[in-house]
Amino acid sequence: MLIPAVSLALGLALAPATAPPPVPSAITSERGALKPLVELSLERVRLADKVAAAKWGTPQPIDDPAREKQVLDTVAAQSATLGLDPAVATAIFRDQVEANKLVQRALHARWQIHPGERPATRPDLAKEVRPHLDRITGELLRVIKDSERARERPSCQRKLNRTASEVIDDEDLDTLRTYGLTRALASFCQHR
Repeated sequence: MLIPAVSLALGLALAPATAPPPVPSAITSERGALKPLVELSLERVRLADKVAAAKWGTPQPIDDPAREKQVLDTVAAQSATLGLDPAVATAIFRDQVEANKLVQRALHARWQIHPGERPATRPDLAKEVRPHLDRITGELLRVIKDSERARERPSCQRKLNRTASEVIDDEDLDTLRTYGLTRALASFCQHR
């Protein structure tokens, strides 16, 4: 399980300012295999803002089981063609969907309380947002396949946490997107 965002943030704040010791190349390459997973997951989490804006003030619900089933069915089919276990890919994308909904719910709650923060425009979900989500899905499936060895190692969770911490720090993520990213990464490591 990933480190909770609060602990992660505290850990980053309390980390010494000195440079870390050199990292052996095998560890660096494993973490390098995990970084695209984190970056694409973050890109997907950030799109939740547009999804939330598209749904705000409409009868379209955040929870959309029919759409979620369609996404997961597509993921299962695409993963099979890549030689990736469809059950693994589906579990990972279920977390991606839940992370997106987590951010959407928080934004809708914020906009309800703070009307001045509500989106001024409503993106077209079908024409503007879903094509980006579909692109990320394809890229993420390829990266999941390419990172199989790193994801199966006992050290995966530790390295994934470290990589996520670096991305969170580099991107200066706020608490909501940090929670979303943490949720999105929950099933990447297969060694239990």
